[in-house]
Amino acid sequence: MSKASVEEIKLESNGLRGRISEQLQDPGLSHVEDSENVLLKFHGTYQQDDRDRRAALAKEKKDKAWSFMVRSKMPGGRISARQWLIHHELCVLSEGSLRLTNRQGIQLHGVLKGNLKSVIQGIARSGLTTMGACGDVVRNTMGPAAPIKDAVHADAQRLSEELSQRFLWRSSSYADIWLDGERLDLDWARTEVNPAVRARTGAAEAADPIYGTKYLPRKFKIGIAIQPRNDVDVFSQDLGFVPHVVDGAVDGYTVTVGGGFGMSHGQLSTRPFLAQPLFYVKRGDVVDAAEAIVTTQRDHGNRTERKNARLKYTVETMGLDAFRAEVVSRLPAVVIEPAQPLHFSTVEDALGWFEQGDGKLFCAVYVSMGRITDRPGGPQYLSAFNEIARELDLPFIVTPNTNLIIADVAPERKPAVEAILAKHAVPHADGMTATRRVAHACVALPTCGLSLSESERALPGVLDEIDAILRELGLENDPILVRMTGCPNGCGRPYNADFGFVGRAPNKYAMFVGGSLAGDRLAGLEQKVVTLADIPSTVRPYLEAYKAERHPGETFSGWFGRTRQSGAAPTPEQFHVELAERAARLAGQKVEMAG
Repeated sequence: MSKASVEEIKLESNGLRGRISEQLQDPGLSHVEDSENVLLKFHGTYQQDDRDRRAALAKEKKDKAWSFMVRSKMPGGRISARQWLIHHELCVLSEGSLRLTNRQGIQLHGVLKGNLKSVIQGIARSGLTTMGACGDVVRNTMGPAAPIKDAVHADAQRLSEELSQRFLWRSSSYADIWLDGERLDLDWARTEVNPAVRARTGAAEAADPIYGTKYLPRKFKIGIAIQPRNDVDVFSQDLGFVPHVVDGAVDGYTVTVGGGFGMSHGQLSTRPFLAQPLFYVKRGDVVDAAEAIVTTQRDHGNRTERKNARLKYTVETMGLDAFRAEVVSRLPAVVIEPAQPLHFSTVEDALGWFEQGDGKLFCAVYVSMGRITDRPGGPQYLSAFNEIARELDLPFIVTPNTNLIIADVAPERKPAVEAILAKHAVPHADGMTATRRVAHACVALPTCGLSLSESERALPGVLDEIDAILRELGLENDPILVRMTGCPNGCGRPYNADFGFVGRAPNKYAMFVGGSLAGDRLAGLEQKVVTLADIPSTVRPYLEAYKAERHPGETFSGWFGRTRQSGAAPTPEQFHVELAERAARLAGQKVEMAG
């Protein structure tokens, strides 16, 4: 579907309604049409099919095994015990598991068309929503996962909720289609952030005060990170916020713009970008500054070529200074200051038990690839977390690395939590290599329609072999960031990892090396194609060289930056020249660059 047709669908959708209700209610349709699928994304669901079954069904001349993925929107990853139990109950209307996302949400896969309304309705009536979890709008706002009870963490979570509320799209179609006209009542949006924005929605639905009639050119991602832990991967976000503390309180936030990792193999007009500092703004003006940036993207983003429609390309096309000037012009009463220096050390989750600062504890539990299920002969994640929610009534937090935090644990209840985890064979992170603790893969096959190769189902086996190499070399305690994604769109954030594997074809990957554990450096293409089976043996020489050449206390990221590259992110031209040069060198061909 062309970019122009997507824009037309949005424009003519009658407030994102289209013919969604009619097609969902039509028993003669096995799936919705393309135009309605575009609109359904705004409501938090993607139409998919089981690609494991596609070939066999086609051979039998049968329709695809259609279903839907439904994504919950949870600012900062927060979810109460009651809301968790509702998601658990909804598993019976899906393929039976929950998938934690690296944007701190929850996905249900395999939801049949006839069950879609019941699933979305159940999530909405829990006090959460799927509204805006997908689509050309501001997505779920990420925030630091650790529930530390200090002014900085509390403000970051509050800001994630304020931003989420400000950027909800305003049409009543969500309530009409999914809630039978009932008002959407969100736990995190009961206090109005800016009444003037809500008041402007009294006009016709075509006059959404932020999104207008065409919404944004593409999706828009926001994250908030507290130094030195960059768990939200702030430089991968369209818009990032980093708090600056004065006398124990948040004075304001440094704003970064233009991050994003989507690209396409062989298309030189696309590439991953790291976000750049834009300016510093006082706390009271942060949400307004965010709106100015979002509306600048709305008005200046590329609406003719969808592959170049993200904010990163708008910033590149306008230039950072011109982009800043446009944003500032929309903030006439706001004082803008230079960005504060930023210093991050890791994108890792702190796994295990920690004090919250209020006399209670939290426990960050490792979840393999974010998949909450009961594995035959393995961890019974689904049963364990269900029991903790049901019996102990403890809230959870989804982390940006797809792990799960059990929060607000009174010290005397710690043994009960540990007993439930042990009962269900949930692994303790202390016995894992540091590399496994931080590794991540996107969902990919069999449900993602864009995936070119395996990811979630493949990376655990790869890590088993890499773990053996690490232990042999005595590197089991060295954090080395490994990420895998099934296609070049980069949902698994591979392009700033120490090792990033990007699907090209079944069981074949492009290998990127040289990102950073802090998330602040792009990796470069090292091998155009490496097979799944060859990944461990291809990684091994790098690990051996690291062990031989590292300085005392030096991380893999630090060693690679010191010995193999300058550490500076490449320009767009440098990036693609590097890709072409390395790919051609590996193929033994002469490099020829157009233009």
